[in-house]
Amino acid sequence: MLKAHETQLEIDLSALTHNYNYIKSKLKTGTKVLGVIKAFAYGSDSVEIAKHLEKLDVDYFAVAYTQEGVALRDAGVKRPILVLHSQSVNFKTIIERCLEPSIYSDYVLKEFIKTAESLSQNNYPVHLKFNTGLNRLGFSEDEIGDVVSKLENTSAIEVKSMFSHLAASEDPNEEEFTKLQISRFKTIAQKFETQAGYKPWLHLCNTSGIINYPEAHLDMVRCGIGLYGYGNSVEEDQKLKPIATLKSIVSQIHQIKKGESVGYNRAYKAKGDEKTATIPLGHADGLNRIYGKGKGYVTINGKKAFILGNVCMDMVMVDITDINCKEGDEVIIFGPKHSANDLAESANSISYEILTSISQRIPRIFKNE
Repeated sequence: MLKAHETQLEIDLSALTHNYNYIKSKLKTGTKVLGVIKAFAYGSDSVEIAKHLEKLDVDYFAVAYTQEGVALRDAGVKRPILVLHSQSVNFKTIIERCLEPSIYSDYVLKEFIKTAESLSQNNYPVHLKFNTGLNRLGFSEDEIGDVVSKLENTSAIEVKSMFSHLAASEDPNEEEFTKLQISRFKTIAQKFETQAGYKPWLHLCNTSGIINYPEAHLDMVRCGIGLYGYGNSVEEDQKLKPIATLKSIVSQIHQIKKGESVGYNRAYKAKGDEKTATIPLGHADGLNRIYGKGKGYVTINGKKAFILGNVCMDMVMVDITDINCKEGDEVIIFGPKHSANDLAESANSISYEILTSISQRIPRIFKNE
């Protein structure tokens, strides 16, 4: 590890390689891998992650919104990019930047056809999203006929893939529902193929789906959190490597007497003579105010330092009464040994939230293979 001299996010690209290869090992030969790099690649750096995954020969990328895809194209990323939540205001940009939209409703389908025809497109690739139970985005099974009819009346677009999204693939208590979703999607795909006369690629599995439902790998899988080192279970977390380590330093140490308070609103009052450390990291950096008051800790010299009082915008105070440390010492907020999942669980959250909350003002430092 590189020693921190300020708050920084260290990204280990060798860990990314390990995670990608582990996911690939779960798949049968020929199954494509789509790397999900939305939200700045889960809080890391979408451009650097995309370029590294291109070196590993990933097949596809996915982002949430058009501007995320534009940023990748501006940086020279060449692989196909699926825009998961495409919106009509961006359709011209999507086509101009060679991005590929998710088409998830009758309105979106009509508007994209209109834009594609106005730009004289022929067989522009699109991806049909179907709702099988998440009830977020997607056509219903009943709309297949209308979708096929509109496709038959234009040569401007072609369906590259069909997909859906599993709602609870990480939850063994929801196995029955997940299998129902898989069955629904296969039925939808068969009906579309029968009515349209051809079979697009099919993809359904997220990270937990890849791990838990190999029968649903189909033509391609979409891997997000797994690439970044989290498998949504203790067992799988041990086989993956978190790529990101959030580090900072001890800015100042205070000796606090019994009854003295720490931070805004006097939210913590010392129970005896105590010692605190101030760290240059706060809720503006992604360490949200849900932490503190007994929730969450960092590690200093290998020991737990619990967060005291309210998290400030740019700073946080921790208890170092029993820790031998000095100003300038390194602080680990999360990393391979104290993971983002550990920190998130202390506040009834999930690793996704803390990873994607990391402020863009924090420098990203890369460890190459």
